[in-house]
Amino acid sequence: MALAVFDTIVERGTLVAEAGTGTGKTFAYLVPALLAGGKVLVSTGTKTLQDQVYAKDVAALVRALGLRIDTALLKGRQNYLCLQRLARAEADGRLASPQEAQHLRAIGRFAQRTSSGDRAELSEVPETASIWPLVTSTRENCIGQDCPHLDQCFVYRARRAAQAADVVVVNHHLFLADLALRDDQVRDFLPATDTVILDEAHQLPKIAADFFGSGWSLAQLADLARDARALGLARAAGGAGWVGLSQGAEAAARNLRLLLAESGLQPGVRIALDRCQRREAIGRGMVGVDEALGALAAAVKANAGRDPELDALGPRLASLRGEIAAWLAALQKTDTPAAAPEDGSPADDEAGQRVRWIAVTAHGAQFHATPLAPGAAFARAREQQAQAWILTSATLTLAGSFAPFLADIGLPQARSERWESPFDFQKQALLYLPRPLPSPLAGDFSEQVADAAWPVIAAAGGRAFVLCSTLRAVERVAARLQQSMKRDGLPLPLLVQGASTRRALLDEFRRHGNAVLVGSVSFWEGIDVRGEALSLVIIDKLPFAPPDDPVVEARIRRLRSLGRNPFLEYQLPEAVTLLKQGAGRLIRDERDRGVLMILDERLLGKPYGRTVLASLPPFARTRDEAAARAFFS
Repeated sequence: MALAVFDTIVERGTLVAEAGTGTGKTFAYLVPALLAGGKVLVSTGTKTLQDQVYAKDVAALVRALGLRIDTALLKGRQNYLCLQRLARAEADGRLASPQEAQHLRAIGRFAQRTSSGDRAELSEVPETASIWPLVTSTRENCIGQDCPHLDQCFVYRARRAAQAADVVVVNHHLFLADLALRDDQVRDFLPATDTVILDEAHQLPKIAADFFGSGWSLAQLADLARDARALGLARAAGGAGWVGLSQGAEAAARNLRLLLAESGLQPGVRIALDRCQRREAIGRGMVGVDEALGALAAAVKANAGRDPELDALGPRLASLRGEIAAWLAALQKTDTPAAAPEDGSPADDEAGQRVRWIAVTAHGAQFHATPLAPGAAFARAREQQAQAWILTSATLTLAGSFAPFLADIGLPQARSERWESPFDFQKQALLYLPRPLPSPLAGDFSEQVADAAWPVIAAAGGRAFVLCSTLRAVERVAARLQQSMKRDGLPLPLLVQGASTRRALLDEFRRHGNAVLVGSVSFWEGIDVRGEALSLVIIDKLPFAPPDDPVVEARIRRLRSLGRNPFLEYQLPEAVTLLKQGAGRLIRDERDRGVLMILDERLLGKPYGRTVLASLPPFARTRDEAAARAFFS
């Protein structure tokens, strides 16, 4: 693999490389990239891997190879504390709760001692704390050269270090945000590089769909209204009725949320615009929001030049109003009853190239426009870069074929190579398919999963991941396992997603050594638990995306309209990729042993089941519960 990567760097070509767990793919791409020289950009799918590659792998190889090079870690700007917004939040004093005030004080102390400003270093303030948007910046609200804290700015320091470094480690969100900005002819902020390495590349199609799309939210509108009130009162108190204007915008947002509910859109709903009923009411709510934002924009314009931060509200307001205008135009096009076009083409805007959809939460809503073929934008970005690109992951193929991934990423002609894991899967692992396998359509499927899994969990003494395809299944499986533990007098530590953060649950899992962790999609990938602590991975069913998801539904209709098979080209490859990621949690090195248990009758009852099984590592197989339990003897 290292030789293939080196050849690709010399030729400035594109290599798509699948390398199984344990092949040492991180070293296999880093060694040739470091020896080849030039600027290297490494992008990972998760911040966890990003930190590992930078702090552990790159550092170790630079020492081992005796190189004298500069390295840098770069994250998105919202990961860094903004000193200007921190100062404003401290001066404003208008916080939603005593907890926010406590968090703000902790962040103020952190600002005095940190050299990086990376919020990940401050463990006492949760990642999801509501204070963070008040003390971090976005591309829209940063005032750039006009900032009085520019010399101390953590974002600019990190970017200057990245510009000067020989090796920069980022994550896919930052990398694709840069590509999306370049696509809009906005100056890129990542350093020009000779080699681009995209690890965990299986995530790229999904993340690309987000970054090459667009959207806005009611939370974004609320943030803008809050900023306008605070800045207006502090910098131009007599220039406008800032309190009334911001309250008007907030009221318009609440009214739109109410109209969504009256249109039948309840919390948790994700629905395509062309499937919405009462679109006239939704449009009326958006007009109200636009009018309120227009009044704010007029006030900001009337006070132009009085303060840089106040002036920066103008482009933010214009951008948000532009998004709303596009939605209002789309609503006018879809003011007839929702029905699929007779030719089967997707009923979305821009001639079927993207789908507009709404996601409703308990107190807000997001409005998305997602491209249905993000690979085209990704391929266009690739063509514009005279660099070597290496895309790698342990899960890029479907039954040995790269074709679905290459088509999804828009690089069908790229060179592709594959290297298997070096493990002896026949001896180290067992694939157990119970007899009989439950049907995912059964009303008590989750309970059947827990009942079939419990004897094997008991035989393993815990040490198990139970990976479910939905959060609802997590709750039901965990509840049933709790009953089984109580009935049999075997009180194993039971950890359930949602009870704490993912990192805290994993730390507790490792600490116990005999725990059972029940989790959903966020636990299927990016997790490395080696040794006996994890000896059993149970997967409830094949992780097909819900066909009524607005993006999935639109992509299916689009592929059908093109005369293609959406199941074989889209739905099955995505499900197999996620299944392989889940299965990959089990055997992490040559000393690991364990059982993979999958409880879905479609594996053996459907023609595609053979393709799914062929995509998994070559484990020994059994349908005998006694054999599965005996594996742990």
